Amino acid sequence: QVQLVESGGGLVQPGGSLRLSCAASGSIFSINVMGWYRQAPGKEREWVARISTGGSTDYATSVKGRFTLSRDNAKNTMYLQMNSLKPEDTAVYYCNKWGPTSLKLAWGQGTQVTVSS
Repeated sequence: QVQLVESGGGLVQPGGSLRLSCAASGSIFSINVMGWYRQAPGKEREWVARISTGGSTDYATSVKGRFTLSRDNAKNTMYLQMNSLKPEDTAVYYCNKWGPTSLKLAWGQGTQVTVSS
């Protein structure tokens, strides 16, 4: 099964930026709708952004205008550029296929994003 590895998280001050990466062990981005998700402490995992096979993107209201999802099919890598970060963006960020649980790959370890002064 294809494995997903997220990276790029860290500690950043409010208003700062981070760029997350999602590397896949196989060529899946061009043939699947992919998404970024996040899970804050004590909360359920939520959808953040998604990208279609054609490259169109969609964002959760809470991040629209601040986050940008992109991908490089040749590198089997997907990115999430996060600008104007807020404390409420603090969470572990994951990537995976978009869709029901039955269609998703095994979750990776995620990457921790902490927004704090």
